[in-house]
Amino acid sequence: MARSIEWMKLTAAEVQAAAAEDALLIVPVASLEQHGPALVTGTDIILGGNVALETARKLLEAGHPALVTPVVWHGLAEHHMAFGGTVTLDSATFQAVLRHVVKSAARHGFKRVFLMNGHGGNAEAIGTAATDLAVEFGIRVGGGTYWHMVPEVIAPLLEDQPGLMHACEAETSMVWNLLPEGVRPDRLPEAHGPSSSRAPGQPAGLLMRRSFKEITPTGVVGDARRASPEKGAALLDAIAAKCAELLANPAIWGR
Repeated sequence: MARSIEWMKLTAAEVQAAAAEDALLIVPVASLEQHGPALVTGTDIILGGNVALETARKLLEAGHPALVTPVVWHGLAEHHMAFGGTVTLDSATFQAVLRHVVKSAARHGFKRVFLMNGHGGNAEAIGTAATDLAVEFGIRVGGGTYWHMVPEVIAPLLEDQPGLMHACEAETSMVWNLLPEGVRPDRLPEAHGPSSSRAPGQPAGLLMRRSFKEITPTGVVGDARRASPEKGAALLDAIAAKCAELLANPAIWGR
């Protein structure tokens, strides 16, 4: 019987065996938060976890051992709190959670860890964590937000957006494919909003998060009205394939 790629489905000895063969440990990081009128609050958990799992499967198929932890489901979501349905950590607590997950992995012998982020509000903090933890534990630690890593495979599959946004065409499609009960089709006509969460004239290099209540009355950035489960399946496959290709690059891990 083939060994699972999910840490929680392995015995302790099997986890140690994965560490001994230099498996890449992928830690999906997400958030529990509002996703507009048509999408469930667990969207980032569902998508972050499944992108990590599909990426690990594709790595394994290509001969690269990989293992995935359970999702770190709580993130930095203050900008969604005004809508309700959201749990947020402060920055110090978030960094402490990631530190202890990676510290545990390092103590068990894992030498390569990737923080696979599935929530926009975590993006800057993930980069800080990866740098700090690599220095502290003397292992390779990378981090990235999956749609920032592979935008070139997302855009061609969307009809109304240039990329993945929030509770949008892309996220709704992927949830619809993975967990059909996670979408409220009767509310999709309401599930649209502005095309950016940035203030007019705010460049990418100017970091300032505002409450989504100031940005979008629906809680949506983008437009979910053309979402479909078929589009979601194509997105998940394309994203995971490209992420696996990137993470299989030996130069990233200093090999």
